[in-house]
Amino acid sequence: MSVLEPQSDDLSLQQQAVEAIEQLLTVQDLVRWSVSRMAEAGIYFGHGTDNPQDESVLLVTHALGLPWNQADQWRDCRLTRSERETVVSLLVTRIEQRVPAPYLVGEAWFCGLPYLVDERVLIPRSPIAELIETNFQPWLQHQPKRIMDLCTGSGCIGIACAMQFPDAQVELLDISFDALAVAEENIQRLEVHDRVVALQSDLFSAAHGRYDLIVSNPPYVDADDMACLPDEFHHEPELALAAGNDGLDLVRIMLKQACDHLTDDGVLVVEVGNSWPALADAYPQLPFQWQEFERGGHGVFVLHAKDLDAL
Repeated sequence: MSVLEPQSDDLSLQQQAVEAIEQLLTVQDLVRWSVSRMAEAGIYFGHGTDNPQDESVLLVTHALGLPWNQADQWRDCRLTRSERETVVSLLVTRIEQRVPAPYLVGEAWFCGLPYLVDERVLIPRSPIAELIETNFQPWLQHQPKRIMDLCTGSGCIGIACAMQFPDAQVELLDISFDALAVAEENIQRLEVHDRVVALQSDLFSAAHGRYDLIVSNPPYVDADDMACLPDEFHHEPELALAAGNDGLDLVRIMLKQACDHLTDDGVLVVEVGNSWPALADAYPQLPFQWQEFERGGHGVFVLHAKDLDAL
């Protein structure tokens, strides 16, 4: 049987892995094998890639210490047995344990920047990235001086804002000390320690003064969605996902308190994902501006400080 033909369905993944190590010789062979095995296993994609080809290239090149965006240069290179064992071991972990790829490689990209990630934090993927890239226009009336990233996790949103607004001071707030440790590493890694600080805070408890922009990707997954999440999500901290029966436990508090922390012309940007219909029904008096995104994603609203006077 050719090594490029599909393996028998009655072979276990471990058996197929043994054959792969013996028979697949090049980078492209292993990428092809990985794509086939992921398709067979019904892997969920959505933590940085959306298809088995890109995911396989990411994992194979990482295992080999090669740049993922230069994979074509190495596709026909033959690998040593030790290299093949390393690649196949990583691929088997991804498939059998359903560990999201960014945790396996220790890195995720957001707004064109590489962030350290592990199972202490949510994997960066918020569509808020598109709003950052466009300077939150047309809602911000001037360059923000103070920005808050509430429920910061890895710090990706706040740090990306700091990069976009080089004169702004940015505070990253989170209740989780584990998450803040990751955020602090990213502050140092991306060399924004002179303008970005990470603070332990139960929502707004550590906030002081007023902010021109408050951005948040808080926990917002409702009970029904939590019960049927793909296995990959269960590697992420539940604290960063679950938010009660309707997904609004934290957002309700945020809406009530945000006006005390925004400047008069300040802007609040919050992602609530699939919980957006419940939020719109719960607050019909608020003029939520729901955003549309070119690269996918939904459930992000924009409010001005004056809009919150209706509460």
